[in-house]
Amino acid sequence: MSSLSPAAADPLRDDIAPTGTLRVAIAISPAGGAFWCTRTATGYAGVPVDLGRAMAETLHVPVTYVAHQNSGQITDAAASGAWDVTFLPQDAERMTKMAFGPIYEVADATYIVRAGSSVTTFAQLDQPGVEVAAVNNTTTMRGAVAHLKAAHVTGHATYDEIFGLLRDGKVDAFALSRDQLTAMAAKIPGTRVLDETFKQTVTAVAVPPGHARALAFVTQFMTEAIQNGVLRRAYDANGLRDTPIRTSATK
Repeated sequence: MSSLSPAAADPLRDDIAPTGTLRVAIAISPAGGAFWCTRTATGYAGVPVDLGRAMAETLHVPVTYVAHQNSGQITDAAASGAWDVTFLPQDAERMTKMAFGPIYEVADATYIVRAGSSVTTFAQLDQPGVEVAAVNNTTTMRGAVAHLKAAHVTGHATYDEIFGLLRDGKVDAFALSRDQLTAMAAKIPGTRVLDETFKQTVTAVAVPPGHARALAFVTQFMTEAIQNGVLRRAYDANGLRDTPIRTSATK
């Protein structure tokens, strides 16, 4: 798919796939999406899964997926040598821990409120005694902590854990991207996704620090994938046919 030639790419493969296999770090949720992936009977599915497979084909190496519970865990493992490339939300803190290439998705972050809640606005949500859940150590959690002045934000390890808390009425709200929360609302009757947006989360390809050749490769790979339809096909194959590709946040 790429004009990048692996013919003289031994130094590149040594940098981006030192084990001989491209190890793609992914995060798992039931809803999937442009960042999140899902478990399947035969492995994993998701936009990062398809992009990782195409990237490995360009490099002429096998691919394997290193599953994590959330993007924070992927970030924490960036310097450990556990993965070679990932696709995850970018923010200032993460830019100190890994190197990012082009943005390929922009998601609007908001809140879903529990069944029976009368809250319809951010102002009503941001009150003392209100408990808001978020996935621990994520850009969305950091955004919610900055956004909410009176409500209390607590981090949890997994989407599934927070799903259970919201379903059982043990938290008042959950902060996440709108597409994920819309899917959640369909599974928990009576919940409501708020109309407002408190943050735009940008998702991009990334490699661990200190891998200049790898960064140059993934930058060109994603630039071409956006232009030549590889990214569009990955979206379409993963339930995002009606989702536009957004490569920059709006002001």
